[in-house]
Amino acid sequence: MNYAYSIGATLLAYLLGSLSFAVIVSKVFGLNDPRSYGSKNPGATNVLRSGSKAAAIATLLLDGLKGWLPVVLVKWFGGDYGLGDGTVAAVGLAAFLGHLYPVFFQFKGGKGVATAAGVLLGVSWVLGLATLATFGIVVFFSRYVSLASMLAAVFAPFFYLLGDRAAWNVDKNIVLALVFISALLVYRHRENINKLLKGTESRLGASKQAGKKSGQ
Repeated sequence: MNYAYSIGATLLAYLLGSLSFAVIVSKVFGLNDPRSYGSKNPGATNVLRSGSKAAAIATLLLDGLKGWLPVVLVKWFGGDYGLGDGTVAAVGLAAFLGHLYPVFFQFKGGKGVATAAGVLLGVSWVLGLATLATFGIVVFFSRYVSLASMLAAVFAPFFYLLGDRAAWNVDKNIVLALVFISALLVYRHRENINKLLKGTESRLGASKQAGKKSGQ
């Protein structure tokens, strides 16, 4: 491995991850800073509370892109520079950490769900789809986005291990990166965990249903 290239790629991935697109997109759309309302989390879900679906979708896609892009660039072109799965793991983790602790935004970032999904899709589209399917199933039955995000994150490393020698060859560095990403994502949802235990966590579509009832 060429350590200079690996360190450089990891640093660039962190800087890319540090672009808080929830804040950037909101400014472009002329919306309030997402850190000033709702959950104060700079992520797509909170941007949606602004009332702009277009801004929320743009945030979601861009946050996912910044996790996916560094991983696939190393996979596609890293071999020419002596970069392997170790660097793939490093850039994926760095992009995720950049989202959580962005150097450009006083190290105050989001929870990392979309960026983590982008990293998984970069490692393997099969792994990404399996994890997203888990997310979708949990949301469908529970209506809790936070619970679905955490369970999908927890299952991701197991899905990666299950695919060994069938869809890919497992690399220990990628396993460690996925475990770390999963643990951090769950940690960032600690307030949601407390709300789930207390039964005060909001369900998907609950506000709309409440609005319909109040209008009757």
